[in-house]
Amino acid sequence: MTQLQDVQDFYNPFETKLDIKKYRKKPVIIEAIRYTSDNKGDIRQFTKGQARANTGYSHMTIPTLEGDHKADVGDWIIKGIKGEFCPCKPDIFDQTYEVVSD
Repeated sequence: MTQLQDVQDFYNPFETKLDIKKYRKKPVIIEAIRYTSDNKGDIRQFTKGQARANTGYSHMTIPTLEGDHKADVGDWIIKGIKGEFCPCKPDIFDQTYEVVSD
């Protein structure tokens, strides 16, 4: 048996059965604030000083677990379940979250 045959026997895309399942996001309550360009101080306070304004630009830089991300005006800044922060585009936010009444 050749090396190519060994590989083909191991992985045949036409015979491989994938174990794909559907999942639902668990309902968790998060905190968030919308960036309006007039509330940079509020964003910095919310992120405990981690968010950075960029001189000459309207966006802010939000340090995330995956590195720095840009938050544009209108984006939501979300505090995750482990205290991490990340920006979220308004359309995704609206599809994913709803206001929780106290």
